[in-house]
Order: sequence, then structure tokens, then C-alpha cells
Amino acid sequence: MVNLAVDINGYSLKNPVMTASGTFGFGEEYEDFINIDDLGGIVVKGTTLHHREGNAYPRMAETPAGMLNAVGLQNKGVDYFINNIYPRIKHYNTGIFVNVSGSAIEDYVETAEKLNDLENIPGIELNISCPNVKEGGMSFGVHCPSAVAVTEAVRKVYKKHLMVKLSPNVTDVTEIAKGVEGAGADSVSLINTLLGMAINAEKRRPELSTITGGLSGPCIKPVALRMVWQVYNAVKVPIIGMGGIMNATDAIEFMLAGATAIQVGTANFIDPTITVKIVDGIKDYMNRHSITDVNNLIGGMIVD
Repeated sequence: MVNLAVDINGYSLKNPVMTASGTFGFGEEYEDFINIDDLGGIVVKGTTLHHREGNAYPRMAETPAGMLNAVGLQNKGVDYFINNIYPRIKHYNTGIFVNVSGSAIEDYVETAEKLNDLENIPGIELNISCPNVKEGGMSFGVHCPSAVAVTEAVRKVYKKHLMVKLSPNVTDVTEIAKGVEGAGADSVSLINTLLGMAINAEKRRPELSTITGGLSGPCIKPVALRMVWQVYNAVKVPIIGMGGIMNATDAIEFMLAGATAIQVGTANFIDPTITVKIVDGIKDYMNRHSITDVNNLIGGMIVD
């Protein structure tokens, strides 16, 4: 028997495998493929204060070893989630986290406040890669003072686990990580997508309606691993690592770099059963290496 349970600052996950926001819907979309209760946790689709239509099509494009997306946080708003989605998923025996997004600090605060009383939602993931309309469209997460400001404001009203999702599109990710840790984050998740673009040479037009979009998939894994390792050496709060995790070996590498848990994103589109395969793969790795506690992997990279 091996222990797969991990603790993210007071909240226990039955295993370190979670799903990444925007790639797993609300969980119910995957019920035909896996038992959701077998996962450590799920992060549901990005939720905003009000209904959002998202960006114009086309908003997804395949790239070598990855994909670009510019969905634009399409969702029906937090009230719709509370009244219509939550009643359908609250029975899951796994950690359900809501990804919270906004265009102004007040949006984040009001959305988080509305989620406080949902008994089976133990925490939120603050998506600070959203454009701050009051600052000319610059993302909250690429500017340390704004990342700190939105985290502090949400911390004042949100009573449960506050996970902050970090953008990789910065000069020094550790500066942002330390800033949000000091502002009250219980954990940090990283990395969000890298900014990229694709062009159709025959048409001489961009592949995405927004021209640029978020790059994800195995092509970003080396960057994500590096950033997780840097943040692990800079903060004390737990890290949830993500970025190009396609199998159990990838997940283990992120844990060795310092992640307490991991999120699986793009791989869900390729294989809807990949998350449970990763859980089984971690067990197999531990058995082969005579490791009885998965926590012994965290930050376990050997550096001579």
C-alpha cells in the first residue's frame, strides 16, 4: 500500500492529480469516461461575475506539440453556476475548486464572495492572467502590485482555500509568487498558458480571431518545470504544477521540481481517461522505487 494523499495548506487531496480549468468543463462532461471521485480534485471552468460570450471564432488552433486557445472565458456567470451547475456536481467526493476571473478587482471580490457559502466548494483558483480594464488591459498577473492588490482584496472576503494561478508571461515569476504569498494566498498554481500566435501562410491571416492566444501542451513543459522549481525555492506555500503534463512521468517530474500536486489540462482533450491513468502511473512508479509516501517526491530532485 502506498499513501497518495497530499496536503495543500490545510486542505487534503486524496491524491495529487487535479484537472486544469477550461479543459475539464464542470466534471460532468467526463462522467462517461472516468469516476470523478478517483481524482484528487477538479478545477471547474473559468467563472466570472456576469455572463460572457467569449471571443469570436476561430478561437483554437493546433500547433506543433501543443495548441493555442483564445476562448475568452465564455461562461454564464457565477449566479448561473451557483443555481444550476453546483447542484449537479456537489455530490462529487473530490475537491471542487472554482476558477475565478474578472476584469476589475471588484469583479473578483464579488464573485469570490458569492462562492463562500457553497459547502462542497473548498476553495477557488484566482485567475490573475485576466486583462485589468482599469489599467489599460494589462493582465493583473504580469505586474506585481496589481497581483498583490487583487489577491489581498479577495483574501479579505473569501474564507476558504485561496489558490492563485500565476502567469508565465513575466520576467521573474518568483517576484509575483512571493507577492501573492504575502497577500494571503494559501497556494499557487503554475503555469498558465504562454502567449503565442499562429499564422496561416496560404491565407496570410492569423489562425485565431484575436491574433494571439494561450499556448499549452507538451511544448511548454520545460518552461513550466523551470518555473515550478524556481517558485519552490522562493515561497513556502504549496505549489500546484501544470503545463504540458501528458503522462505519469511528467507529473512525477513536476513533483520532483517542487509541486505538491499537479493539474492536467490539454491531455484531457486527447485522452479523456488520462487523469486516472496518471494516478495509476504514480502508484506504479512508487512501487517500483519502493516509495511508500508520495510526499517524499515533493522537491526530491537530486542536484549534485
